Amino acid sequence: MVEQRSPRIGIIGAGAIGGYYGILLARAGLDVHFLLRSDYAVVAEQGLRLDSVVHGQLHLSNLQVYADAASMPACDWLLVGAKTTSNAELAPLLVQIAAPGAKVVLLQNGLAVEEALRPLLPDSLHLLGGLCFICVHRAAAGQIVHQAYGGINLGYHSGPGDGEAVLAEGVALLRQAAIEANPVANLAQARWQKLVWNVPYNGLSVLLNSGTAAMMQQADSRALIASLMEEVIAAAAASGHALPEGLADKLLLATDRMPDYLPSMYHDWQLGRVMELDAVYAAPLAAAAAAGVRMPQTRMLLQSLRFLEAR
Repeated sequence: MVEQRSPRIGIIGAGAIGGYYGILLARAGLDVHFLLRSDYAVVAEQGLRLDSVVHGQLHLSNLQVYADAASMPACDWLLVGAKTTSNAELAPLLVQIAAPGAKVVLLQNGLAVEEALRPLLPDSLHLLGGLCFICVHRAAAGQIVHQAYGGINLGYHSGPGDGEAVLAEGVALLRQAAIEANPVANLAQARWQKLVWNVPYNGLSVLLNSGTAAMMQQADSRALIASLMEEVIAAAAASGHALPEGLADKLLLATDRMPDYLPSMYHDWQLGRVMELDAVYAAPLAAAAAAGVRMPQTRMLLQSLRFLEAR
């Protein structure tokens, strides 16, 4: 009789997203392994720290951390918290770490990220997308600050066998760690819905050098945010993904109630990292163009960000 073991979870990148969810999964007693780059030495010595409005102060030491994929055991679940800009580089590492029939979950922003990665993975691996609704950032190596929310909408993209069963397994795994996880039937629609918030706030935080609170309080920036949201909603509908009625108003109200937040693109820009312009802006612009819809404000936002990045 073969002994059943608990699923082995690989966290790829322990920045804000990978660090936060990895800490919760490890705290719940699950078998979690972290693949790190620049933060490896600090996390290997000091562990991970979470300063959370929900969970309080957490410090996990003696974690299973690795500086290279070759040292990691084969993992049944691979949660990718790294940015979309590194997916092509990560693909061979994911294949190296993956156990037979492993499930790869992209905890990333943007559109068509699964479609870009799928050709780089073997057909034997499952691919899912996770839309994280959370205010979180990496304050320093091994230090994560969590300001609000924390749920994940999980959707199945492709792979062998029963996708619904895999999706249910993933939701159950996350819920073991007290993560609010919900399945979504249409991953592409869910990604468009997340873009309604990400398109305005990420780029404008860079261009205006501002957090969400100031942008929401000033009439012109608030109107621009609302207009960008409606532009994304129209593009989603033209692409065959009608979004819920009143979504823009709901997101504006939710942002009013949030603590002041600097989105991930702001941190990337301030730290001199490559911004996720292709996934968050170029991909939806291309999808809208294919559907015969223009997104002039979104295009101008992308062009402005590309100018800044080129400098």
